[in-house]
Amino acid sequence: MSWLTEARFGLFVHWGIYAAAARHEWVKSYEQLTDADYQPYFDHFSPDLYDPERWAEDAWNAGMRYLVITTKHHDGFCLWDSKLTDYSAPNTPWGKDLLAPMVEAFRERGFKIGLYHSLLDWHHPEFPVDLYHPQRKDVDFIDRTADRDVSKYADYLHGQVRELLTEYGKIDVMWFDFSYADRGFNAKGPDEWRSAELLQMVRELQPGILVNNRLGLGSGDFTTPEQVQPPGSEVAAGNGTQVPWEACHTLNGSWGYHRDNHDWKSPALLIRMLVDAVSKGGNMLLNVGPNGRGAWESRATKVLEGIGDWMRLHERSIRGCGPSTYVPPADCRYTQNGRRLYLHIFAWPMGHLHLPGLGDKVSYAQFLHDASEVRRVTVDPSAPGHTHLAGLPDNTLTLKLPNRAPAVDTCVIELFLDK
Repeated sequence: MSWLTEARFGLFVHWGIYAAAARHEWVKSYEQLTDADYQPYFDHFSPDLYDPERWAEDAWNAGMRYLVITTKHHDGFCLWDSKLTDYSAPNTPWGKDLLAPMVEAFRERGFKIGLYHSLLDWHHPEFPVDLYHPQRKDVDFIDRTADRDVSKYADYLHGQVRELLTEYGKIDVMWFDFSYADRGFNAKGPDEWRSAELLQMVRELQPGILVNNRLGLGSGDFTTPEQVQPPGSEVAAGNGTQVPWEACHTLNGSWGYHRDNHDWKSPALLIRMLVDAVSKGGNMLLNVGPNGRGAWESRATKVLEGIGDWMRLHERSIRGCGPSTYVPPADCRYTQNGRRLYLHIFAWPMGHLHLPGLGDKVSYAQFLHDASEVRRVTVDPSAPGHTHLAGLPDNTLTLKLPNRAPAVDTCVIELFLDK
């Protein structure tokens, strides 16, 4: 797990023919579209602005260090040249494999490579209709497809995963999505996917690969809380042990390109979310949904530029860091890497910050963005309480702050520990 916990910040990309619909990657299910309704997106998919080298450069400049790309989402459309289906990028007007140049560009730039692969497939002729299927309310369709054989679909699923893990070099992460056993009508889980067999194949084909927790077999190598910030360290279900985790988030509430969704998070909020994750021992996987022409829209690039501006100055408070045993003041977070302790200030206080337990442990303090000293204050406990600081716990480090916060999103103080 060392590279994953070193990186801390990754890029998720959700991309497929749903980008042409431009109203969420679940549009086929949400709007209960038939294959015929959905076919125009396949017939007109030609991403002429696709530039994976630019994607890689923009993501690297934002501070991201690993990629997870949707090879196939729930609609069944494949970005790569699968020999097991014609429902793939080379058979659209684009006419070429989209996955290979992306993997090459990101790997060349220095990224670790992760492949997302949906366990569902609403297009496959042997995938039984269930509670998420677009035709779940079409009684005639359900009757006509009642003899679908999920075991034949599982053969297809395993075959496609084998393709991905044998044709694109070293893969660092396999990110499956998702199991839903016991949820309702024809729900599916590890029995239907033959998850244990699938996991064994993955590990045989790619020794050392990391596999997430959505096969229905437990916590996996890491857990994947989605669209939430865990309140504390993630623990494995059942045994209470802490496990590596990665919170995956969208820029605006939709994973796929959603033209009319304007509920965008600010760079400042996303930076705080990243800091919060690292302070609890987690990662953040932040998603971009390219449009139908294969471009990242300007709203996405501007947000990533804002995060990148902050990361350029504060990277060492994130990369290679983890939680600290020290308890931060209110509206602050600690991250730590060895003898360097980083205090991230979410709400600017008036005058002073008091850090319990650090009075005799810090040799020097500075703002990280410009390496300017942050001076400590020696508190005299016998001084009059109405004009001086009083009532602080023993061994508290008190720092004197300027009245105005530095002009950076989330100011960071770097504390050099001598003990």
